[in-house]
Amino acid sequence: MKKKIIITSSLFGMLAVIAGAFGAHGLQAVLSPKNIEVWHTAVQYQFYHVFALLFLSTLTTGYKEKLFEVSYYLFVFGIIFFSGSLYLLSCRDLLDWNWLPVLGPITPIGGLLFIAGWFSLGLAALRDKLS
Repeated sequence: MKKKIIITSSLFGMLAVIAGAFGAHGLQAVLSPKNIEVWHTAVQYQFYHVFALLFLSTLTTGYKEKLFEVSYYLFVFGIIFFSGSLYLLSCRDLLDWNWLPVLGPITPIGGLLFIAGWFSLGLAALRDKLS
């Protein structure tokens, strides 16, 4: 489990750096300030949860609590739903994808997944025998 978490967080971390650089250098001239702000929010929350995944990887060694694994999946899908939908929504005008506002409700679902991930992490710590 630890190896899977570290590999996942390294991939999401790499993508966050690429997305951040692309937003700052490639999209700055073509997106509105509001959409650039949305893009940066996506990058920011992706990074927060990359760090959460890395922290989670330190807890999975020697602990048997299944809620750590639940937290992993909640953070991963939270990144995909929250940050992924924000990346797409910020570029909808650039891509001329008029149907894209349909993704709007996906963003709060990603946020709820983040919240649930943090909750399950806390619950796992309470239930497990952490030192």
